Amino acid sequence: MGITKHTQEIKLRVSAKRLFKALVTESHIISLPNAIKNVEILHGDGGAGTIRQTNLVNGSYLKHRIEALDIDNRVSKYTLIEGPLLGDKLESIYYEQEFEDSSDGGCIAKIVSEYHTKGDIQLKEEDIKAMNDKVVPFYTLTEDYLLANPDVCV
Repeated sequence: MGITKHTQEIKLRVSAKRLFKALVTESHIISLPNAIKNVEILHGDGGAGTIRQTNLVNGSYLKHRIEALDIDNRVSKYTLIEGPLLGDKLESIYYEQEFEDSSDGGCIAKIVSEYHTKGDIQLKEEDIKAMNDKVVPFYTLTEDYLLANPDVCV
């Protein structure tokens, strides 16, 4: 198994606290009509070891296992363990995401991804870009939802 690591930052217009709640601790109570139907907790209490399934409006899903959660510092670590994003090349994707407030009232999401490939498969830069192009919209759609609903995740 090979591991390819990728780091990125996304600038968003909502506070780190609200975004962390919407994407991590309260994701199961939010639906994004254009992307996410719902999030189910399949096992656990929301902390480390919890298995969550994100059901997408297109009929597919993403299943994650929470590895660690630091609510005070707005850091989550989780692994994508099942879903079409893994395709035929990946065993899993491990994510570390941290949300930091920015001086303009928004935040910066810092995301480290580790792609664990099957066998000796090597990922190309365009493979990683294609996967990131599918993940980043979840952040911006959540941002749009929170901006349109200022009373959510306060």
